[in-house]
Amino acid sequence: MNNLLLVGIGGFLGSIARYLLGGLILHHTAQERFPWSTFAVNVLGCMVIGVLAGLADRQGLFGPGTRLFLFTGVLGGFTTFSAFGLEAMLLVRRGELLVASLYACASVIVGITAVWLGLRLVALFGR
Repeated sequence: MNNLLLVGIGGFLGSIARYLLGGLILHHTAQERFPWSTFAVNVLGCMVIGVLAGLADRQGLFGPGTRLFLFTGVLGGFTTFSAFGLEAMLLVRRGELLVASLYACASVIVGITAVWLGLRLVALFGR
């Protein structure tokens, strides 16, 4: 139960941070064609998870509860793209370049295809 609370509270805070930062950036870039707010949130989330993972590895910081709160909760609520970035980088660091490349390409292609499929399903059956 404690782990669920850590993840839930972290997710709550991360989601609020995403909403606030995304809204601030969107306010300044609303006329742009490029989705700067989502891009910025995803890149920032990747930077933060990289820094935190580096600190956890090199300095031995963060116990299991803190990791759940920060990585799964806060950053999971902020952006799951950061988890994707970390997982891909861990594969690269282990020397599994082919697996990392397949994971990255498949995640993007299958993810976009799944969104398209979901939209098509609603168009076909949602009437």
